[in-house]
Amino acid sequence: MSFTMYFLLPNRSYAGDGTRSTLGQSVENHFAFAVYMYGEYPPFNEYNVGNIEWIRDMEGDVFNLGGDPPDVEDLELTPITIEELGERMRDADFIIPYGLPKASSPPPDTCG
Repeated sequence: MSFTMYFLLPNRSYAGDGTRSTLGQSVENHFAFAVYMYGEYPPFNEYNVGNIEWIRDMEGDVFNLGGDPPDVEDLELTPITIEELGERMRDADFIIPYGLPKASSPPPDTCG
């Protein structure tokens, strides 16, 4: 059984790893999509560009939500609005908020 999943990548630190995770799920025969949010992109070296192309070959996609797309030769991220993303995610089996920023306050004692 194939699932549809969205990896929401809100910061640059984890975007490359999140793209690789998206590719891993695509290879496992799932419909996986990476969403770069707020104009936060990983460094687009040959390895990352290859991962994005492979995701697309496996019937997934990499979206650009907000910000200007990076100036990388032979790479165009698919632009998407927040409304379009919301509509697409309604049909998703899994939504993965990948690489959330570090919390600014410590967890409560009950989380120990």
